[in-house]
Amino acid sequence: MDTLKVTSIKSLAESPALNSVPSTYAFNINPNEEADPNDPEFTIPIVDMSLLTSGSPDQRSKIIHDLIKICQDWGFFITINHGVPESLMKAMIDACHGFFTLPDKEKQEFKSGNDVLEMFEYGTSFNPATDKVLLWRDFFKVRVHPEFYSLYKPSCFSEISREFSKRSREVALEITRAISESLGLEPNYIYDAMNMDRGLQMLAANYYPPCPQPEHAIGIPHHTDHGLITLLIQNEMNGLQVEHNGKWLTVDGPTNCFFVNLADQMQILTNGKYKSVMHRATLNNKATRISIAIPHGPSVDTIIAPAPELMEKEGEAPKYLAMNYKEYIKLQRSGKIYMKYTFDHIRA
Repeated sequence: MDTLKVTSIKSLAESPALNSVPSTYAFNINPNEEADPNDPEFTIPIVDMSLLTSGSPDQRSKIIHDLIKICQDWGFFITINHGVPESLMKAMIDACHGFFTLPDKEKQEFKSGNDVLEMFEYGTSFNPATDKVLLWRDFFKVRVHPEFYSLYKPSCFSEISREFSKRSREVALEITRAISESLGLEPNYIYDAMNMDRGLQMLAANYYPPCPQPEHAIGIPHHTDHGLITLLIQNEMNGLQVEHNGKWLTVDGPTNCFFVNLADQMQILTNGKYKSVMHRATLNNKATRISIAIPHGPSVDTIIAPAPELMEKEGEAPKYLAMNYKEYIKLQRSGKIYMKYTFDHIRA
């Protein structure tokens, strides 16, 4: 099958002639690298947001103390009781599903270039010009902060995405405050230092249709995110895997939870004390998976470097070079960083 003419992975996956993975999508996953989910070492931490926002001072203090180990060891956790209604989270997934089921011609109206600051972007794979392996996914990205943009199809999308983006931002900023405190800094330290009043927030949806050979293709290969923290929700299908202690763990969580992962700017800001977690998206042959990631980052013109207050407190030299956030995103999206640590290019 000529994958060069594929305009969406959805149309490829629905092709009656498809019974194996085309060679341009071939990616082998090593089952020996997967963690045993029943091993206590791989029990994913859960953070109860209600104890941060409305618990007693002692309960809040305990959560903040717990975050130190979570951010150092995992860089990833599940948050519950975060205040975003389950009905809104489901409506957001349904609205994204509505977009992906539009005819390909209509979705192509949102196709754009490879500028990191596009208002919206739609495509398949990641960057077919540089990808060594094509990805079994369609995606779109919409910039929702500091200015709010929206797809204009389906008709419900704008209203739902505006409310969802606003409510998930509140969760992200509350987590950011708690992380600041866990570092022994003022609650608003990260918010102020990273100019998050103008911070870049995206809404990025991924569509992973069933794959005839899920172990021989990949939704998104291993990577870290470029921002500060990313929140993620999904439909009832699992597929997110995070790397922990050298193994890959498939993430499962309660309904109405957010998966939260720390990203590169958090690792840089904390001089490597907190971990930007490596993660990937795997596939299945049963049903379509939809995930929605909401990355939150500094303002695009912010220069990010290890926090001087932490350097002084820890008595350490900076491990990373200072870099403009927009330039960092460009570096990460360039072909030379494909499936590699961007950090390797900015080590001091």
